[in-house]
Amino acid sequence: MAVGAIVFDLDNTLAPSKAPVTAEMSVLLESLLKYYPVGVISGGSFEQFQRQLLGSLAVSPDRLWRLHLMPACGTRYYRYEPLEGDWEQQYAEDFTADEKALIADVLLAGASALNLLAAEPFGDIVEDRGGQMTFSALGQYAPIELRSEWDPDCIKRRMLAEWAAPRLPGLDVRVGGTTSVDVTRAGIDKAYGMRKLLNALGLARDEVIYVGDRLHEGGNDYPVLEMGIRTLAVRDHNETANLIRRILLSEAANPVRIPVQPPALTGSRVYARSA
Repeated sequence: MAVGAIVFDLDNTLAPSKAPVTAEMSVLLESLLKYYPVGVISGGSFEQFQRQLLGSLAVSPDRLWRLHLMPACGTRYYRYEPLEGDWEQQYAEDFTADEKALIADVLLAGASALNLLAAEPFGDIVEDRGGQMTFSALGQYAPIELRSEWDPDCIKRRMLAEWAAPRLPGLDVRVGGTTSVDVTRAGIDKAYGMRKLLNALGLARDEVIYVGDRLHEGGNDYPVLEMGIRTLAVRDHNETANLIRRILLSEAANPVRIPVQPPALTGSRVYARSA
């Protein structure tokens, strides 16, 4: 089956964690868009997409319309409209104001009860992402070094998720990034976003490749693997850049070689040819 689109996670896949994409990645994406529609699915807000991706992306308008942005796990969808010269929201499946207030109250109460609140956070602790509310223990803009050290074994985040879940019936409460816990409506994850994108593009599951850094079981990219999408696990944005280079170099010798399953991060990779 031919490849109809390539979809990426954002944070630590296309861009360094909480940082803008590099100039090199911008050039690579410009080239990739010549051959494929490209999707980006993340739990982050559209504002995070603007900070990490769009603000540093140098792509001509005649290719930019092929870029599909799905913040908050696909509960929002943005496309570039050439006639308007701007990004336009295609839909938004947001929480109500009352739901947002309840979720924020529960997350903050749980963090306080479990002694997880930072004395001097870096930015907002609870972020409204529309269809997703995210608790970040150290704040949204905490340095990566502090975030990496805060909960390396995931015990703190699991404690908060388990505390909050029974107090938010009908909602999904799950571990997010290195210091975060995410709350969405039931069934909202990256597989949900992928299904929405497939529908928008008119593609089947076997016509798409997904690239992410957390495809292991329990990772927030894992639901995409579970739904049967062809996937590739990367360690960081540098490995993603190497992957895109391989795809671009192989384009003249189609078909591109793609991984059937996400390999272990330290293991060998098994490849199959796309038809």
